[in-house]
Amino acid sequence: MNKDFQRTDRVADAIQRELAFLLQKEVKDQRLKRATLSAVHVAKDLSIAKVYFSVQEDQWILETLKVLNEASGFLRSKLSKRIHLRIIPKLIFVYDESQERGRRLTALIDKVIAKENENSE
Repeated sequence: MNKDFQRTDRVADAIQRELAFLLQKEVKDQRLKRATLSAVHVAKDLSIAKVYFSVQEDQWILETLKVLNEASGFLRSKLSKRIHLRIIPKLIFVYDESQERGRRLTALIDKVIAKENENSE
């Protein structure tokens, strides 16, 4: 069982590495160049890969998600030529909210520290 887990991790890493290369070098659509891949999680049976991405500006989230989903077939076919697996997982793109959550937590912490500094003076 532990061996299966390691294989899915290796496949996820390979998919993330190759997708990042494809988005930067192979894809002509400039809207996809603003996406940064943060993680890939592959199902145990290797049928589905959830690809987590982020963008610098929040206004591009929905458009980037739409374009990534439209390009998933193209990206999957390109992956099949670069990664040697019997079946290439179906790509499902998901916006990664962890960076936004981190920014909000940092802002809250800064606000609390500022308030404590005001109260101590």
